[in-house]
Formats: sequence, C-alpha cells, structure tokens
Amino acid sequence: MNGDGSALYEMFDDRFRTGRCMNGDDRLEVLYSGCRWAEGPIYLPAWRQVIWSDIPNDRMLRWEEETGTVSVFRRSAGNTNGNTVDQQGRLITCEQGNRRVTRTEHDGTITVLADRWQGKRLNSPNDAAVKSDGSIWFSDPDFGITSDYEGYRAHSEIGSNNVYRIDPATGTVQLVADCFGAPNGLVFSTDERQLFVSDTRAGVIRVFDVRDDGTLSEGRIFAEAGARKNARFDNLRFDDANRLWAAAMDDGVHCYDPDGTLLGRLNIPESVANISWGGAKRNRLFIAAETSLYSVVMGITGTHPTGPGRRPWLDAQSR
Repeated sequence: MNGDGSALYEMFDDRFRTGRCMNGDDRLEVLYSGCRWAEGPIYLPAWRQVIWSDIPNDRMLRWEEETGTVSVFRRSAGNTNGNTVDQQGRLITCEQGNRRVTRTEHDGTITVLADRWQGKRLNSPNDAAVKSDGSIWFSDPDFGITSDYEGYRAHSEIGSNNVYRIDPATGTVQLVADCFGAPNGLVFSTDERQLFVSDTRAGVIRVFDVRDDGTLSEGRIFAEAGARKNARFDNLRFDDANRLWAAAMDDGVHCYDPDGTLLGRLNIPESVANISWGGAKRNRLFIAAETSLYSVVMGITGTHPTGPGRRPWLDAQSR
C-alpha cells in the first residue's frame, strides 16, 4: 500500500501479472523528502549511490545505498534536470538553468559538451541518453526559460523545441528531430534501433527509427496519455523484456507492452517526474516525484543506461 492507502500496482492487462511486473515490494519506500521539484535520478553502481536533481533549489542530492543517508552532491548546479552516465561511468547532466549539457570527469571537473546549435544558445536541456557508440542524445524544451522558477526567463534563440545528437568524435551538435511541443524524456530501445521521446505538451510518446548514419525517421505516436487524471509524460525507461516504463506525472508510472498496450501502472502519492533502474540486480526502481525520492524493489530487471554492449566499469559491479 502507498502512504495514501491506495494499492501500489494497478493492472489493466493480464500481461502485467504474468510478466512478473507485480512481483516484489508491495509498498513504496521513501528515501528522502524535502525537495521542491525532484528530477533526474541515476544510480551509480561503483559508489552505490543515487544522484538526483532538486531543480528550484538549484542543487543535486546524493543518497547512499549502504547507509541510507542523503547529502548535497552539488549546490549552484545550474538548475540541473536530467542525469545519466556514459560508458566510462562519467555523469552526464542537463543543466537547465545554464542551458547546457555537461560531463563530470572522474576528477570532479566539469566539461561542457553542448551549449549551442548553429551558434544559437540552447533553450534548457532536459534529459539525455547515451548510445553504445558514445553519442549523446538530448532533449531541449523551453521549460527553463519560461520563468525564473526552474531556470532564468529568456527568449528562445532557436525558436523551437528539439532533440539533438552530440557526435562522439567531433563534438558536433546535430538536430535530429523538431516535431515537438516540448520534448522531454528519451530512451533507446534495447537493440538501439528505435528512439522513444515523450512530448509533454502533446501528451504522447513518439518513436523514431534510428538510421545507420545517426539520423531519425519521421516518427509515429507510440502511446497517448489520454484523459486519465492529469497524465503527461516525462522520462522513460525500458526493462529487459522490452516493456517501456513512463513517468506519467499525476497518473503514476505507466508500463507499456512493446505493442503499445498499457499493461498497468504504479500508483505514486506525488506527481512523478523521473524514474531510473538501479541496485545490485538493477531491479530497484527509483522514482523522483515532486518533493520526494522513492524506491520499489521489483521482480523485473531494468536495462543499463548506456545501451547494449560491454561496460567494464558497470558490469564488474554486477558480478
């Protein structure tokens, strides 16, 4: 049960039960509460920590798995939003307020990976995904420039909300998709042949075929939020059975079959912004929801954040 008395799991299709999606904990664990708006959790296995963002408070927080303690990882963090890791275990961060994508090196220094496209400042990078070839893909809506609450009010120099790719060899920022009201979460399918992107303002998840040259197909709608509560999609994650899990704001966490069927959901007592798999078996779902960081240990396993292929820094931690 949740803190509000509702059941954690809600099934819409029997495959939610037979696929073991309802196995595991029967309640949410509250790891921390006290954020203004929590986003971007990412599990770092080498340190057994979760790093996440508290955007309006302009800080990044750190939860220690061994002790359960929470501390400030970085303050004056550029109104950081989404976080992920690259294949070397370095933290990739979308700094919404600073309007840039950065990488935290192993020595703690910060490298700017992208802050402009064709000479124009980015809007406010939101979420990032790392492909196995080392390229970094990120969404760039205008959330951080519409007010001073989660960034700094400004006019968009680009004039649209897009998805970009950073070339791993040259660092060139390439526009790959521009058909969004507000692109938000993005994730590659387990075989990396498709890119899924949530469009928060449109209330849909779009899917694009990824071509060999790094460009995308025109795309199509994979799922629609519909009129359920105040459902709007934020970030996305896959499990190892190719089911797509989507943070759906006031409608909890949605689970979709590869055919697009909504199988079930996790009912969360706060508005869900971001989710991420972690833990030693990658079967612990971390949920950033409004003021809190939650987790639930499940009977299913999430995929690695950097796509298929061997990741020595990460795989060694899982043995």
